[in-house]
Amino acid sequence: MAVLNPLLVDNRRLLGKLAVIAALMFGFGYALVPMYRTICEALGINVLTLSDQRTSSGSWATGTLAANTQVDLTRTVTIEFDANARGPWDFKPASRYLQVHPGEVTTVMYEFRNRQSRTMAAQAIPSYAPMVAMAHFNKLECFCFKEWSLAPGESKSWPVVFVIDPKLPKDVNTITLSYTFFEVGGKVPAAPAGGAWAATAKAAGA
Repeated sequence: MAVLNPLLVDNRRLLGKLAVIAALMFGFGYALVPMYRTICEALGINVLTLSDQRTSSGSWATGTLAANTQVDLTRTVTIEFDANARGPWDFKPASRYLQVHPGEVTTVMYEFRNRQSRTMAAQAIPSYAPMVAMAHFNKLECFCFKEWSLAPGESKSWPVVFVIDPKLPKDVNTITLSYTFFEVGGKVPAAPAGGAWAATAKAAGA
């Protein structure tokens, strides 16, 4: 009777164990996605998926920013956009208003042009009306987060990406987002009427 080499037997046993481990790892990795979704749904966590995003033109762009799966399709809120150009520059939103669903990721563009013959440092301060909307207006991206330096005649186009919290009070059907763009180092302009400008100006260090 042939006698197997002990080393060969050990190698076969090791190979068998490695094959079992590899199969278990593959199965675990395959199960991670449904497990993750189940856990998120059970805990009520917002799951962001690469799907559709509404732009300032009212059209839909696919595969850009994530859209919240917890969109309240039963409710529509009108968002009005305002821009206060208090200086020698042009500043305006690309759209005056949009209608959005709470929980929906939305983008609006703001346009700016420095009409001066010198470089300027400037920053924008937002305000909200009614004031209660401020706590429910969540900006994911905004030019107001930083100070800008613009060359003479330079033009910029900036996005504001936001989500309205579904917990917004039911009696609020319209929100006005207003920006005051001012030159850093100069006199801060007066507050726009009806907005929570003082609070946001303090937060921005104005």
